[in-house]
Amino acid sequence: MRLTCVGLGPGAHDDLTGKARTALEEADLIVGYTTYIELVRDAYPDKEFLATPMRSEVERCRMALDRAAAGQRVALVCSGDPGVYGMAGLLLQLAEEYPGVDVDIVAGVTAANGGAAVLGAPLMHDWCTISLSDLMTPWETIERRLVAAAEADFCIVLYNPSSHGRRDHLRRACDILLSHRSPLTVCGYVRNIGREGQSSHILTLGELRNTQVDMLTSVFVGNSMTRVVSGRMVTPRGYAQEGA
Repeated sequence: MRLTCVGLGPGAHDDLTGKARTALEEADLIVGYTTYIELVRDAYPDKEFLATPMRSEVERCRMALDRAAAGQRVALVCSGDPGVYGMAGLLLQLAEEYPGVDVDIVAGVTAANGGAAVLGAPLMHDWCTISLSDLMTPWETIERRLVAAAEADFCIVLYNPSSHGRRDHLRRACDILLSHRSPLTVCGYVRNIGREGQSSHILTLGELRNTQVDMLTSVFVGNSMTRVVSGRMVTPRGYAQEGA
């Protein structure tokens, strides 16, 4: 009995890896968050689908595990990569209660990688991701991580930068970063990565502070070396330096 946790990539079906596509083709049942199910439903009209809304992650994983334990070939889909703010961790925790189910994790393209390609090459040197959602992480912890990343001069990818309930989180994050970084630091953001209506912008950290984005947007904050090169966001790796 096998359950596969599949990363759809940011653009869903068009960004599937070969292994992810095979997992979906072989599945009897595809389970996922409602929005992600709709991204792949038309491509697999012969499949059975089960969807749950946001904040029903435990129910979603148990639903998939129950069906796998009953003998179905199940694919649990996640946007981007299942191990990056996805379902892989929760699924593996719950799977301990289902010893007869083998769980496979199929990698996908996370928003950091997909968005970086749109902007240019902002993640060529050391970087980190920080989610600005405080639903599961206290804001005080998020603040400490922002300070640490800023002081260490990491390039930073900000996930979940804003929502209806926390419209000021990106501004608050920028204020923290501005206490350690120049307002001229090169930044960028991409909305609807790999999907219809994709858009991107390059701007400064000072300008980013006053920019309104949404949950469909990933934000990129450069380090002290990040530059705009021919209209693209680039963080030099140092290859051009003598002796590099």
